Amino acid sequence: MFKGFQPGTFESLMIPPGFFSELLPQIDDLAELKVLLFCFWALPQKESTFPYLLHHDFIHHEPLMTGLAALDTGFEPEAVLSAALNGLVKRGVLLQTEIDMNAQKQIIFVVNTERGRLAFEQLRQGRWTLNGDIIEILPERPNIYKLYEENIGPLTPLIADNLKDIEQDYSSEWVADALKIAVQNNKRSLKYIHAILKRWQEEGRSSDAQPRRRIEEGGKRYITGKYADFIDH
Repeated sequence: MFKGFQPGTFESLMIPPGFFSELLPQIDDLAELKVLLFCFWALPQKESTFPYLLHHDFIHHEPLMTGLAALDTGFEPEAVLSAALNGLVKRGVLLQTEIDMNAQKQIIFVVNTERGRLAFEQLRQGRWTLNGDIIEILPERPNIYKLYEENIGPLTPLIADNLKDIEQDYSSEWVADALKIAVQNNKRSLKYIHAILKRWQEEGRSSDAQPRRRIEEGGKRYITGKYADFIDH
């Protein structure tokens, strides 16, 4: 019998409101419910910027595994855990992916929240690094539409269509670098950015990080060279 919560300071436990109004009525598996509540408790204790759980975080948590064994399903707790995790993934409550970590395959779980979805996409794109044994998920790269609005000007429907075409023809790194050159040279126009990208595509890039003097010299070539008719200056 439970003896009651012990005296002391209670730490708040964040549970999305939608859990009570939408998800709880759907969950008909007690093992899934126990595993999900464990996720809500365990994730905030992670040190990484974007909280995640590895498969061994579940396996090595004795109270959770004891609780799954108490369900008396006739299966080993590890099998009950696997079934519960699979069920939560199928419901769309948890997002699951696999990465290579220290030459070993690791299964990673995040809760399907806004931050969880961002972390999931960054993991799938390989945008993460190891900090000791902690997986640090790298910040999301701003898309070219946001970069344009922040550095060049308002995003009109025509410009949005042009940016969509550019996005299909060039890598996001190239577009971001070309936009940076345009800002540094105070040539804030889409034509200027596109001319830089076309020149790189036709003649290649000597490096991804040019010194400022070379950037300025390169900018003059775009103004006076064969792309001059395309540049607003």
